Amino acid sequence: MEEALLIILMVIILGVALFAIPRWRMKRAIPQVIRMFREQNAVGVKNAKTEEELGFKQRSFLEGMFRRRDFKPHALTALIQAEIIQITEDGKLYLLEEKLIDSGFYKPESYFR
Repeated sequence: MEEALLIILMVIILGVALFAIPRWRMKRAIPQVIRMFREQNAVGVKNAKTEEELGFKQRSFLEGMFRRRDFKPHALTALIQAEIIQITEDGKLYLLEEKLIDSGFYKPESYFR
């Protein structure tokens, strides 16, 4: 009986580790990405910036092995899919404030820390 309970507990912990933690880290990364756009003043088409100018960079294989996973690129992709982040014809990115306010991502207190 104790072994079965231990196995069930381990499966629950594994489920939390595989599903809940990445989701929580993604929710934390979205305000960070929005803050990066605001700090670089990449708000509007005229102020659009490249990913490198905004601070997004690909990690090398070795860097990725020794650091925790960075969820900011995934958050950026989610914001692009939600049309909160727009892409210009030349590949630059900018934040569309109107879409952010209308979306479920907008929580003013989390973007002005």
